[in-house]
Amino acid sequence: MHAHQKFDTALNQLPLIAILRGLQAHEALAMGEALGSTGWTLIEVPLNSPDPLTSIATLASSLPQALVGAGTVLTPADVRNVHAAGGQLIVSPNFNPAVVREAVRLGLVCLPGIMTASEAFAALEAGATGLKLFPSEMISPAVVRALRAVLPADTRVFPVGGITPENMHSYLAAGASGFGIGSALYKSGMTANQVQAHAMNFISAYRAASFSH
Repeated sequence: MHAHQKFDTALNQLPLIAILRGLQAHEALAMGEALGSTGWTLIEVPLNSPDPLTSIATLASSLPQALVGAGTVLTPADVRNVHAAGGQLIVSPNFNPAVVREAVRLGLVCLPGIMTASEAFAALEAGATGLKLFPSEMISPAVVRALRAVLPADTRVFPVGGITPENMHSYLAAGASGFGIGSALYKSGMTANQVQAHAMNFISAYRAASFSH
């Protein structure tokens, strides 16, 4: 499946992006299998992790159904490196039009980081697949609702930063499409079993929240 098909499938089933910041390449397979066993299919390895391209290559080859890629993607060269490693997902903390255009050129799913309406519309115009609302500690559900009111109806928005099983419901009710989840799911030093348990907890919370809003 190409990147956008995988992304659409995940949005319908479980639109949660695992952010594996600090992942060591030797543990990538175990963490990927722990997530994959729960049905989790969106996985990002930030480029400021140790040897991230090796981890991305391992995850992409061992989890063919998953959409695997990189976070903290800051330059077009980064996009090309991720693509060469087999990554299909490009996530950034910021909106850089050159990064978005390179991801679009290579057929990758691209979620640039935005905080304002001006950034959001510029990112969509550049061809972003969706928008990462970052850091969501500064973007309350009320702000998500306000952005949702002016953005095109089919825009996908993903709050990232400080997302926990407890606060997903209010963001979903405000119009969030999904979430990026970092330290509440994975921190350096955790075992695969711990990550699997956290993943199950997030999946239960997401399903409960999405049914109830």
